Amino acid sequence: MPIRTANATWNGDLKTGKGIVSSESGLFKDAAYNFAQRFENAKGTNPEELLGAAHAACFSMALSAGLSGAGFTVKSVKTTDKVHIDKVGDGFTITKIEVTCDAEVVGIDDKKFQEIAENTKKGCPVSKALTGVEFILKATLKK
Repeated sequence: MPIRTANATWNGDLKTGKGIVSSESGLFKDAAYNFAQRFENAKGTNPEELLGAAHAACFSMALSAGLSGAGFTVKSVKTTDKVHIDKVGDGFTITKIEVTCDAEVVGIDDKKFQEIAENTKKGCPVSKALTGVEFILKATLKK
């Protein structure tokens, strides 16, 4: 199996320093990030946004695989992650990830859809890597 690589460099102290992050694929290269982008509301990327993107992409693929593997025709799966970072004690902690998923699937009822979505929440590779974080899933089957 392939090994995926990303890298980041940080220069300076936490509050006034700045960093860059890049992916092996080149999709993003030397994307800037800083304290205000991460812990305040400044525009720009941050590790939590990247984590949310990674999980949302993985969850969408895994749910599609679970649904099609169960014999259903998947038209679309759209997942949005909201990654919460909070001050806990002397540091910061990712405390929760809210996963909202809307799927268009032929021939499935909501009970079966919810069952497969919950199994995906437990089995998605990125979900498994983040088992210390509370995941809240809201899955909607579009009719």
